[in-house]
Amino acid sequence: MRNIAMITMHSCPAGRLGTRDVGGMNVYVTHVARELAKSGCRVDIYTRSDRAHGQHVAEITPFVRVVHVEAGPIDESKDAMSGHVPTFVEAVDGFRREHRLMYELVHSHYWLSGKAGSELSKRWGVPHVTMFHTTALTKLLARIGEQEPEGRVESEREVMAAANAIVVSTEQERSDISRLYNSEPAKISVLPAGVDLELFRPTDKAEARRSLGLPDRNIVLSVGRVEPLKGFDILLQAMASLDDRSDNMVVIVGGDEDASPELERLRELSRSLGLGDDVLFTQAVSQERLSMYYNAADVFVMPSYYESFGLVALEAMACGVPVIASRVSGPRSFVKSGVTGYLVDRRCPEPFAQRLDVLLHNPMLRESMGRAARSHAEKLGWDMVGRRTLDVYDSVTLGPRSASIAAG
Repeated sequence: MRNIAMITMHSCPAGRLGTRDVGGMNVYVTHVARELAKSGCRVDIYTRSDRAHGQHVAEITPFVRVVHVEAGPIDESKDAMSGHVPTFVEAVDGFRREHRLMYELVHSHYWLSGKAGSELSKRWGVPHVTMFHTTALTKLLARIGEQEPEGRVESEREVMAAANAIVVSTEQERSDISRLYNSEPAKISVLPAGVDLELFRPTDKAEARRSLGLPDRNIVLSVGRVEPLKGFDILLQAMASLDDRSDNMVVIVGGDEDASPELERLRELSRSLGLGDDVLFTQAVSQERLSMYYNAADVFVMPSYYESFGLVALEAMACGVPVIASRVSGPRSFVKSGVTGYLVDRRCPEPFAQRLDVLLHNPMLRESMGRAARSHAEKLGWDMVGRRTLDVYDSVTLGPRSASIAAG
């Protein structure tokens, strides 16, 4: 059995989606780990402890477990975590030694984990596969006013240079990091994210609305962490510009108490636009309940300034909902404009309003695009992502499939 050490230092993969620092990356890590386990791997996912009593281990599926280790304060923001990377590395290596574990490779997720993964790879003498999910330079270029921790860009360059393989979700991301970070194109593999096709599938719209207590109106849905980069203000302004507003309702799912400043800004914007009861903000929900929200919706909108992939848009498509999304790296790789929805070139309210107006007034078009969306999503199951991840592992592990470190 192949033993893999995954690193997600800043965020537990079992965290509640939509809350601080918990999003598509967590879904990605969990599903890829499960698919690897089905293919004969044993996966340990290392993350910082989220409990007062420190180190603990939780099995999330056979042969996949999350190992929480102590490294800095529990409530530390991810922007302040870089200084805790050495402590995290020592804790991970200590757990490995204590339990006499041997790993074939390290697979890190996000730049903080990449720093840890680089050091662990050197200590253990095994390859390092890294996936950033987002990079500082692409975010800084996407939206004026974005801020990133000091040293992040240089750390990302160092991780890329040292890694044996880099995984990205789209060809655009591959091009971006090659150009912006001078990374070697030959060691960058494009693996699109996947979707749980059993959980996210079309169900009865009326029943979904009854279960959620939603009215019989045109429902426009958006999902994600409540932060400026998601562009929810663009959606609100677009909805306010539509002529027949009384027929429409916006539902925004995501956020928690940590998102309160941005959430309050959006609520105030909603009031100033006169949207009133036409907008519903709801906190992050479980994946099962999220599927109900998708099925209750007529249109899904992703007005983000930047998305490395945009998993929630793919989940909406899997539920048979047409998507209107910014033409940014992630959505442009799987939203087929004019077929499964629309891609919008300008991140401002007017073009989103134009596309919304078309879809909200044409139920037959929504239905046909929804069918096409589901059909396209069916090509992107997590089993495919698992197989292609193993291909990347094979490309960097030459010789016998055994760890090269001693268990001492």
